[in-house]
Amino acid sequence: MAGFLDEYGAGDERRARMVKLILISVVVAAVLLGLLYFFFRNYRQEQAAKRFFNSLEAHNYQAAYEMWVSSDSERVGYPMNEFMKDWGPQAMDLHKFTIMDAESCGNSVIVDADLGPAGDKKVWINRQTLELGFGPYDQCPQQNRIYSFYRNVKYQLHGRTYK
Repeated sequence: MAGFLDEYGAGDERRARMVKLILISVVVAAVLLGLLYFFFRNYRQEQAAKRFFNSLEAHNYQAAYEMWVSSDSERVGYPMNEFMKDWGPQAMDLHKFTIMDAESCGNSVIVDADLGPAGDKKVWINRQTLELGFGPYDQCPQQNRIYSFYRNVKYQLHGRTYK
């Protein structure tokens, strides 16, 4: 009779281990998905900014202008000669750039780029249309404290301070 009761409760232990494994797997997957979202949520906007700055770096100002203005009404409000005053060779000599930060702000993203000797420039990019433009302010008014802490640490690791 003792052999019959030796196996009693073994199924419960196996079930408890399986539930524990499933819970740990779900938590790890949720954390990984959260980190992927945190680091890649502005990927499309960062790539649009890189294409824009690559065009400027290659002195392809017409292509950069096409990215900046997308409609004829915008071309009237911001003609090519004004664009050249802001982004052309007389305004800055762009040889190398680094995308330092991309901060979500409502339906837009503020991309901060280090343009080397030309200084830092902030470009606003519409999240849906990927239209580029100057923003109404340098920092998003609805700042996220956790993200601000992360950005400050990232800038300090690059030997800089966030402005």
